[in-house]
Amino acid sequence: MAIEYHLTLAGDIPLEQVAALAAPEAIEAPAPPGYPRLLSADLEESRGYTVSITSGSHGYYEAQDDDGSQWEWEPEAYVDATFRMSKNDLSRYGVPNMIAAVARVLAGRTEDAALTLNGDWLLLTRFGGELRKHNVATWYDENYDNIFGK
Repeated sequence: MAIEYHLTLAGDIPLEQVAALAAPEAIEAPAPPGYPRLLSADLEESRGYTVSITSGSHGYYEAQDDDGSQWEWEPEAYVDATFRMSKNDLSRYGVPNMIAAVARVLAGRTEDAALTLNGDWLLLTRFGGELRKHNVATWYDENYDNIFGK
């Protein structure tokens, strides 16, 4: 079984610009039905995950927020970077590398953004330039504070 983290950026952004920050090794791959393009990189050996970068329009995202309420977001256009990793190396290897990639994307882009875990848990949002961590008690630790700020 695998774990997936989804970083979504609002806007009509060229996939290559997101890939340059998240996974410069990404190459064009056959796209799943309904997606015009897909960039992908197998970084399992070097970073503990694979990453897929796709775009779309009329998005709909929902996840559980800190207080148990349902968070919803409907960006008109978006780019998703999906980090997929084995449950075996999550905290030791995959998650720290994924967090560093997410931090690079957020530092290099200004769009509204959200990070979710398995499409179920809201972990991070940035709207109007304001970064906010969610589900802090169950997910973040001191190792991530220095990346995203307290």
